[in-house]
Amino acid sequence: GRNGSGKSTLLQILAGILRSTNGSVVVNGRVAPLLELGSGFNLEFTGRENIRLNGMILGLSKIEIEDKTEEILAFADIGEFIDQPVKFYSSGMFVRLAFAVAASIEADVILIDEILAVGDIFFRQKCYRRLEQLRHQGATIVLVSHALNEVEQFCNRALLLREGKVEYIGTAIETVKHYYLQQQGNILDNL
Repeated sequence: GRNGSGKSTLLQILAGILRSTNGSVVVNGRVAPLLELGSGFNLEFTGRENIRLNGMILGLSKIEIEDKTEEILAFADIGEFIDQPVKFYSSGMFVRLAFAVAASIEADVILIDEILAVGDIFFRQKCYRRLEQLRHQGATIVLVSHALNEVEQFCNRALLLREGKVEYIGTAIETVKHYYLQQQGNILDNL
């Protein structure tokens, strides 16, 4: 859906950050939310300190965080910057670290809100490979993106929202086609 259609709100409800005003939501298992660039990060802390902080926020024990730190560092691949405060990071380094922490969690549900739009093409490919691994391990991945080609390529099913309501649900290809037709109709209505 377009901006303001309720996509991010839906993810926040699934993450347990917001409550729905009506209806009910049931999410089974551990959730790893990647909702806002840097949410849960302290800008004054180093990358390494933020790994510990964010891991704890996401429900990992200190031992789990220690066990996963090398994997996170390798995935983020930001070198010596890991020991500098994240306030000095580029947006690309920031998202690399945030994704690396969240992707290291053995979650049942992974929520992603446009976060992969940041960063270079090679890092995005690396992220999609990791998400594919997680999906093959049984994780459910909920992706919000305006990159419709990525939705078609990565998603099995898609949901189109309009003003907070379900406009269409179906295969990713069908839903993207429906979105294009909807937008084309909006353009013609405004002529």
